[in-house]
Amino acid sequence: MNEPHYHINLFWSGEDQCWIADVPDLKPCSAHGDTRSEAIANINDAIQGWLETASERGMPIPEPRYRPAIYA
Repeated sequence: MNEPHYHINLFWSGEDQCWIADVPDLKPCSAHGDTRSEAIANINDAIQGWLETASERGMPIPEPRYRPAIYA
């Protein structure tokens, strides 16, 4: 499978004391990690799992559309 080109939000959560990554186009698709690298690795796994599950269930797979306001 080609690498998907979905936007990933990555931010520090002081409340949870970890890095949070989420994919706005794939609801709900999020992951966390103690480091940025760990959060990114985990969200890449989550994206793959989300897409595989949607495909297996015959659900539509959204095109990557989300862009932060700064780029819109």
